[in-house]
Amino acid sequence: MSSQAKTYLKFGAASAAILVLLSYLAYTGVQDSKSYYVTITELHKMGDGAYSKRLRVAGNVQPGSIHRAGTHVQFVLVEQDQNLAVDYTGTEAPPDTFKDESQALADGNFGRDGVFHAKQLQAKCASKYAPQQPGAPGAAPAGAPAKSMSQVQSPTPSRAD
Repeated sequence: MSSQAKTYLKFGAASAAILVLLSYLAYTGVQDSKSYYVTITELHKMGDGAYSKRLRVAGNVQPGSIHRAGTHVQFVLVEQDQNLAVDYTGTEAPPDTFKDESQALADGNFGRDGVFHAKQLQAKCASKYAPQQPGAPGAAPAGAPAKSMSQVQSPTPSRAD
């Protein structure tokens, strides 16, 4: 075999090895980042399958269940009549909207100890996004007609020519 053929063979083998390695890294990256969204009821019905998958579970934070120690937080999620103990050990502190009765989404793994071990936590306060109730500060008086956008915007002075 000529030296030029050996060079092409080495280059082809190296290229194939790099391609296989990149394919493997892409596959494992997708598998690690994939998570399944389940309800608390579905989680309890999954059996042994729940322990091997990365999951996302949502619910409302049970009042009085939040126990904080730095970025480590333990709390209970409630959905209908189902409860789920959650142990969050993320690198960031929970968001400011994370409090009693807020909606929370925990991302992590369900442990054999019956506790959901979350690595990520998202929360929102449902009352912050609800429409204002009549009589609330800043709300229009009851029976007052709603203003259109043209009524809300300040009028522009017209020029007399």
